[in-house]
Amino acid sequence: MTETSDILVIGAGIAGVGAGAMAAARGASVAVLEAEPTPAYHTTGRSAAIYIRNYGGPVLRAVSDAAHPAFMDPEGFSGGAIEGALLSPRGVLTIATEADLPALEASFAEAKGMERLTGAQAEALFPLLKKGRIAAASYEPQAADIDVDRLFQGFAKMLRRDGGRIVVNARAGRIERRGDAWRVETPAGAFEAPVLVDAAGAWADPVAEMAGARPLGIVPKRRSAAILPLPPGMESSRWPLIDPVAFDWYAKPQSGALMVSPADEDPVAPMDAWPDDMVLAEGLDRFSQAMDYEVTRVERSWAGLRSFAPDEVPVVGFAPETPGFFWLAGQGGHGIQTSPALSALAGALATGAAPELAPEVVAALSPARFA
Repeated sequence: MTETSDILVIGAGIAGVGAGAMAAARGASVAVLEAEPTPAYHTTGRSAAIYIRNYGGPVLRAVSDAAHPAFMDPEGFSGGAIEGALLSPRGVLTIATEADLPALEASFAEAKGMERLTGAQAEALFPLLKKGRIAAASYEPQAADIDVDRLFQGFAKMLRRDGGRIVVNARAGRIERRGDAWRVETPAGAFEAPVLVDAAGAWADPVAEMAGARPLGIVPKRRSAAILPLPPGMESSRWPLIDPVAFDWYAKPQSGALMVSPADEDPVAPMDAWPDDMVLAEGLDRFSQAMDYEVTRVERSWAGLRSFAPDEVPVVGFAPETPGFFWLAGQGGHGIQTSPALSALAGALATGAAPELAPEVVAALSPARFA
């Protein structure tokens, strides 16, 4: 048997489920196909989970700004599927040695809501810092932790509430256009719809190639992380996320410990990612050089894939040369914090509705820019 719907989405991460939920809210019948046994298995489930307003270029900052109201008051956005704010205070502290001061100053040029701090003020915010090593710092107090699980489950609830569904163990084995519909054959059955949304994350280009669409050069890049124990007697719940101006590591308090990442961006093939031991060790060493802290034990480590378009701006919209093929890819590590805005945009465009984002932002996200 073949299941038919108005929209098929490949990929049940936060992008695919969010877009499916917003399209279903507009009356479309939606099926979201997931290759793995559970949704949100890859990048969505491995996120640092933080909202940083000044993260990324102008287009990404505009999208993040547009997403912020939904994080703070998600009930209206979700039609009651998500209750209570999804953000909690965290802050981001960016540190600079004397040699880094020109780069730190340059970072203020396009930033909003950033504060200048002395080295001593930075040490007070993050007590593990080596005393006297930091010359100055910037601080973004509005940065906040994102409750990713509640956000994702809210999108899933919206999707189901409006008649959509997620089909797991449904890896696409064959994709073809038959007349006015796309047909996707999977181990879970065959599915057809006039619109096919490619929200496959690291697999976005391979899915496009299977469908006969022109790939855009979406490149998966590995990002590793490790959990380190805190020194005895220290409590970090109020510490900010911390990174150096060079952004060659970052650390974030997490569940009574520290998550530390080497901030790696190594291009890799689409896969179930794992950390490179040498890359992780080098990043932990860079972190320890800034801290009064010796890394003696790693409680656990993992890696995820962040996928980038050639210009490092997400791709959202219909492929100009392939009827009914819709791109939702290349979020490049911004997928969680932009998801309310990008999901709303994808849901509107895929159903033929007018988007709420500014026309110049919609154009900057469109795959037509690569034509």
